[in-house]
Amino acid sequence: MRIDLHTHSTASDGTDTPAELVRNAAAAGLDVVALTDHDTVAGHAEAAAALPAGLTLVTGAELSCRLGDISLHMLAYLFDPAEPELARERELVRDDRIPRARAMVGKLRELGVPVTWEQVQRIAGDGSVGRPHIAAAMVEEGVVETVSDAFTPEWIAGDGRAYVSKHELDPFEAVRLIKGAGGVAVFAHPLAVKRGRCVPESAIAELAAAGLDGIEADHADHTPETRERLHGLAADLGLLATGSSDYHGSRKTLALGEFTTAPDVYAEIAARGSGATPVTG
Repeated sequence: MRIDLHTHSTASDGTDTPAELVRNAAAAGLDVVALTDHDTVAGHAEAAAALPAGLTLVTGAELSCRLGDISLHMLAYLFDPAEPELARERELVRDDRIPRARAMVGKLRELGVPVTWEQVQRIAGDGSVGRPHIAAAMVEEGVVETVSDAFTPEWIAGDGRAYVSKHELDPFEAVRLIKGAGGVAVFAHPLAVKRGRCVPESAIAELAAAGLDGIEADHADHTPETRERLHGLAADLGLLATGSSDYHGSRKTLALGEFTTAPDVYAEIAARGSGATPVTG
């Protein structure tokens, strides 16, 4: 089995519609794909309706979190999307995205970058607006060559000149809310240093003690040495170790199935999730 547990659609900052994403996942030879758009479940129904025969869809979301002054992401799988506490927090994060994005555009313009809010809105379409849409506008204007090039201290990285913070969950609260909604909590790309500062391993251990289910060990933003270290850390802490592509369509040079999750780990995630069940085409 080939299992990819971290992908994005146009419901947030990917370029594939949810229907296109599941069709592309099947074409890429995947057996299981998780749709984990940022702080939203808006793409789940379309993805499920378009699911090709033989492909299993895991419903999920990638939640925006902050520990101290460090931003991080928490993958939530198979939770009940109607559970009120978690739904309310997702809504708070989404509501903060527009004023935050507008403020970042303002900062970029002060730095001489000729992007506009209308341009970012056009790129985002119906998706939940985020930094990749701003980065895509910067690519259009020739300020940076690729979307990834915008995520630097010079521009919109977490410590960047044009960065603006947003409403983010405390990760311990995120774990509590995910579990309370019957979901499974996995820390996304926890040591992706190229994205900015990362939480110390001691914080991962504290999250494990608070109910964290797993860590995303195999990811394009982790070096081979980091991936090996995370597998060892997962074993030491009794956590599941997942792998995935973090696919965003054409917005990032990441292929579906670039990294995958072991079948036994996926089976454990499916067994632990009680808020929703995987959907099979």
